[in-house]
Amino acid sequence: MTWGHLHSEDPDRLYTVTGGRSRANESALDLVTLIVSECEPVPGMQSEHVKILRMCRYPTAVVEVSSDLGLPVSVVKILLCDLLDMGRITARHPSSAPVKTQLPDLETLKQVLVGLQKL
Repeated sequence: MTWGHLHSEDPDRLYTVTGGRSRANESALDLVTLIVSECEPVPGMQSEHVKILRMCRYPTAVVEVSSDLGLPVSVVKILLCDLLDMGRITARHPSSAPVKTQLPDLETLKQVLVGLQKL
C-alpha cells in the first residue's frame, strides 16, 4: 500500500464504511492490539466486517488488519469496535513485563562479564 493510495481514497466511501462515525473508542485498541475472531461471518454482514473475521482467525495486530484491508487505521478501529461490541471478536493487548522484575545477582553478572572478556 502506498501513501498515494490512502490520499486518493474516496471520502464518501470511508464515510459509508464507518456509518458516518469519525472516531472509535481510542482506549479500547492501539496499533499492536491483537484481534481474534470469535465466530464465522454471517450472511448480510458488511463486507469489511466479513474480511476482518476471516483474516483474524489467528491473532492479528490492528495495524496488520489496516494494511490488509487497505484502509486507514482510524477507520479500521471503528470497524473493530463495532465487532467488539457485537462480541464477534476479542481484543488482546500484548503482555508486558511485570513492573517488579527481579534482576540477576550482581556477582553472577560480574562472572558473566569476566567470562566474556576471556573469550
